[in-house]
Amino acid sequence: MNSTDETPQLTELVNEETTLEESGVIKSSADSMGEYQQLKQELYLITVSITAVAFTAVVCLYGLRVAGNYLLGAVTGVVYLRLLARDVDRLGTETMKLSVNRQALVIVLMLVAAKWNQLQILPVFLGFLTYKAALLVYLVRILSSD
Repeated sequence: MNSTDETPQLTELVNEETTLEESGVIKSSADSMGEYQQLKQELYLITVSITAVAFTAVVCLYGLRVAGNYLLGAVTGVVYLRLLARDVDRLGTETMKLSVNRQALVIVLMLVAAKWNQLQILPVFLGFLTYKAALLVYLVRILSSD
């Protein structure tokens, strides 16, 4: 009779532990999502800041035409970063793999820059890579704070 009396207590104890673990996982998941949202916002802000500084420098050094090419590439880079973030947001919930739309965006940009005489490939491409510079700035900042 003792074993039957202990069984409900064990079941309650296991249920309580499971509930505590699940709530810890939910809290940890919420914290992680909050950190991820903060990371996205920081990367957007850093990318836009670097773009503004670089655009101003390119206007002063090379003129408005080259700066416009750079800005086109930088805006495309921000769109690319946004598409990447959207894919990561959907990863695991809606889909199990990343889409290839982002690569098509880069290919179209480079094809347009190559075929259209008004655009120069190098400033457009360097503008596109501005989001990579933002990733490096974020990485250096995180590593230097540890």
